[in-house]
Amino acid sequence: MDRQEILIDTADYVKKILENESSGHDWWHIERVRKTALLIGKRENADLFTIEMAALLHDVADEKLNMSEEEGLHKVRIWLSNKNVSNKEEIIEIISTMSFKGGNRPPMKTLEGMIVQDADRLDAIGAIGIARTFAYAGAHGDLIYDPAIPYREQMTKDEYRNGKSTAINHFYEKLLKLSNNLNTKAAKELANSRHEFMQDFLNQFYKEWNGLG
Repeated sequence: MDRQEILIDTADYVKKILENESSGHDWWHIERVRKTALLIGKRENADLFTIEMAALLHDVADEKLNMSEEEGLHKVRIWLSNKNVSNKEEIIEIISTMSFKGGNRPPMKTLEGMIVQDADRLDAIGAIGIARTFAYAGAHGDLIYDPAIPYREQMTKDEYRNGKSTAINHFYEKLLKLSNNLNTKAAKELANSRHEFMQDFLNQFYKEWNGLG
């Protein structure tokens, strides 16, 4: 099986798993991350097969969508083994280390990992990021906003995953931090307008919350 066939099969596999996912980690999120990662990858002269495979599979392994991260990674490892992907471990390395998880993460080890991480983070900001934030909050029973619940400056992985928060707090706990934590020049350029859009949204949100706008 050649690389193009592997990519087609992998896209079909992921789509079947995630097409009805309502938390913002659906197939269309994967498709956007794939397109953005390939765009950046071409500019950075990176290995496009590795980028595309990692982008396609990154949420199949996500612990938010599995009983555990280990279970998710096992699922991906079996898929890659069955497809005889020669750089299986590089793809697993990217997938297992790219997530935000409260921000307490070491830097990515490869250019391809940096690119896929950047593409995933770009999809978490801007208009799409705002929409995904409220979808995720609703899917997990979080409120839109509660002034009595302060946002958290620092979090452990467990606190980030399981602590009480709100959709608006998520902007301060994660989203507004992302543009300063991107790896590539291309991603940083793409992030500028998205970051400003989120700031404008929050300003308007508070005006309306306080009956002023």
